[in-house]
Amino acid sequence: MDADNKWISCDPRTGRLLIRFWVKGFLKQFFISTGLKDTKRNREIVRSKRDAIANDIALERFDPTLANYQFKSTRQFNPAALPLKIEDKHQVDLQQLWDKFTDFKSSQLEETTIRGSYAAIARYIRRLPTKELTDAPRIRDWLLSNISLYMAWDNLNSYRRCCDWAVDSGLIANNPFSSLVIGKPKKKSTDVDDYRAFTLEQRDIIIHSFENHSIHSYYAPLVKFMFWTGCRTGEAFALTWGDITPDCCQISISKSRNLHGILKGTKNGKKRIFPTFVNSKLQKLLLEIRPESPDPDEVVFLTKLGNRMTSYALNDIWKGTTATYKRKYSYLGVVSELVALGKLPYYLKPYATRHTFATWAISSGITPDKVAMWIGDNVKTVLLFYTHPNVVTAKCPDF
Repeated sequence: MDADNKWISCDPRTGRLLIRFWVKGFLKQFFISTGLKDTKRNREIVRSKRDAIANDIALERFDPTLANYQFKSTRQFNPAALPLKIEDKHQVDLQQLWDKFTDFKSSQLEETTIRGSYAAIARYIRRLPTKELTDAPRIRDWLLSNISLYMAWDNLNSYRRCCDWAVDSGLIANNPFSSLVIGKPKKKSTDVDDYRAFTLEQRDIIIHSFENHSIHSYYAPLVKFMFWTGCRTGEAFALTWGDITPDCCQISISKSRNLHGILKGTKNGKKRIFPTFVNSKLQKLLLEIRPESPDPDEVVFLTKLGNRMTSYALNDIWKGTTATYKRKYSYLGVVSELVALGKLPYYLKPYATRHTFATWAISSGITPDKVAMWIGDNVKTVLLFYTHPNVVTAKCPDF
């Protein structure tokens, strides 16, 4: 059924055109008598009115009294009184468009993406000095002056995608950001490599420090588990005792929790079994922390207060945190403290536990395809990102 048949019909008794439609949130069907005969010209007029009504519904400014949508008699018809043409539809601002774009995308993307990336862009939009689409150049200049070059590039691209959708949806006539370009920042050679790994000695220093820490020793099992399996942090947070066999020699990894605590599948949708063997360090660890009769739905790694682990909680114990009580206090996490004491040469994020496992597994002679299977990735990614010759003692042959 086309748009005309959904909205526009002809009264068989009078031969006049009618508009009938439903609006979400209202129980009744709306009805407008146009008073116009069913001619090609009059259908164009009625379509214009229909488009104006649909636009008001989309922008959440629909008038349920229908007063704004009534037709004058054909003799008194005034083209100037027709609904706004699409080129005049700049009454909507960037904030409104982004909210509608997010609603549109929410049925196509995971909730984690909406609550993460899309919500982050919304926060930047709220900070803008103006949200008017006619001020697009001013918005670009503000981004370049107030946030990092990468975030300015990312935001401007997001606004462009949003406005492309708005044009296709008939909400605006043209995309004011289409000709505004910020070049994607290139990574500098001096930038810190996010894919570095710890040496085995550094790994063991971190584990030992957690085991003996006066405040954070509770989290030593979690840190060991991440170092010894190479799992993603969100996968460790989602692990339940039902995922581990009673002898603690097989671990099923099929789900993850993001930084908002939302449960979802693994990053690439792959389910995998991580194997270990009797009397291995990993099996002994799991047997040691395993309850006598664990509930299969019971989460393995929780915070000290019994809450779900999150990236924020892990960051606090790994890197540190800042608190304010009358004055500002900063507390170093275990790894940051080791760097400050000179026991580690540099700071790496918790994700480095994954790089460390993959790097040393391969350097120990395990094939990349097996490592890829264990950590839930593909061989190409393992070879590209998870192998770090800089942490493995090696000498170049004399040739």
